[in-house]
Amino acid sequence: MSEGAGAFREAMEGRAPLPPAAATLGMEFLDADAASGTIRLAFTATEAFTNPVGNVLGAFLAAMLYDTAGPALLATLRPDQFQSTLELTASFLRPARPGRLIGTGRVVHRVGDIAFLEAALTDGEERLIATAAATARVIAMDEAPGAA
Repeated sequence: MSEGAGAFREAMEGRAPLPPAAATLGMEFLDADAASGTIRLAFTATEAFTNPVGNVLGAFLAAMLYDTAGPALLATLRPDQFQSTLELTASFLRPARPGRLIGTGRVVHRVGDIAFLEAALTDGEERLIATAAATARVIAMDEAPGAA
């Protein structure tokens, strides 16, 4: 995806493919509200994501949280903008089993080009699995790595 928040919106609307990492996580767009800076996504944790005891590896949960927090901000940006995550802190509250997980993200506060974000994952029984707090910077697409 090389065109910032505009490309993000196209992927969420099904007019463009998801980025490879999001596709690997089985990401599905549920809804977003740009005015409130919130987003809901679903992920499919497969057996390939599990550790030796059958729980979803924390690294995959962190990736899902990352792919929830960032898009909450992306949903609020202009098409020529993108976001760069500066920090992500994840907390794992209970084991997750393979299956559908719901990610809820929100922009907690934004001042200038810095935004504070939160994300949470719940399982099919609506139990809270993991949470994250992130800090991101809004950047122009010409500042993004790989931009021409």
